Amino acid sequence: MEFSDYIIFADESGSPVLDRPDPTFPVFVLNCVLSSKADYADRIVPRLQRLKFDFVGHDQLVLHERDIRRQQKEFAFLQVDAAVRETFLDRMNGIVSSAEIDVIAAVIHKVRLAQKYADPWSPYEIALHFCMETLLRRLRQLGQEGKRIHVVFESRGKKEDAELELHFRRIAANQANWGYKQPDFRVMEWEPIFVDKKSNSSGLQLADLMARPIGLKVLRPLQENRAFDVIRPKLALGGMKSFP
Repeated sequence: MEFSDYIIFADESGSPVLDRPDPTFPVFVLNCVLSSKADYADRIVPRLQRLKFDFVGHDQLVLHERDIRRQQKEFAFLQVDAAVRETFLDRMNGIVSSAEIDVIAAVIHKVRLAQKYADPWSPYEIALHFCMETLLRRLRQLGQEGKRIHVVFESRGKKEDAELELHFRRIAANQANWGYKQPDFRVMEWEPIFVDKKSNSSGLQLADLMARPIGLKVLRPLQENRAFDVIRPKLALGGMKSFP
């Protein structure tokens, strides 16, 4: 089967576990970044590499939203000079802003989910279903029917990856449909890839940078959210789902 012209990177924010939700972030966010392989290879990756070379002198820096936000670990240099910090954030936002990507995300409210359903699917499974439905519509618009599309996930552990892959393949085989919608995922071949957390994947780093700001926008829509303002134009086909 012919490979797709596009690739998807998926990362999450928050825990998918329903028990004892964090009161400061009681949601689970799955964020998917859809990019053409040409734009990813020719523009996104080189710009991220240049950012790393300019600020730390090498390209082994892994952009992690939590560490950047807290200015810790490899990003402790952001504490030293406010001008450097602002330049770094502006450069990073500029890369996202100029990237020709689609952002598709699902935000699952864990407290509401537990209250509404006696035996709900896991937040990760629900979020994955919503995201794949939107990705399917977008990929069909982009003429990708009959092609193999790879979805890159950050590995969370052998057991967790196996459970996610099982549900992923059930969705892809039309065996996990719900409600009145019956989208035909089999018009293309979906292939999951699980990547070690230490992988220096530019696509996974982009997905990670966006996930928490999306969740915060849903939780506190009136709060200033500079990162989300950059993400908003990238949301495709009503690509931010909040449930329930």
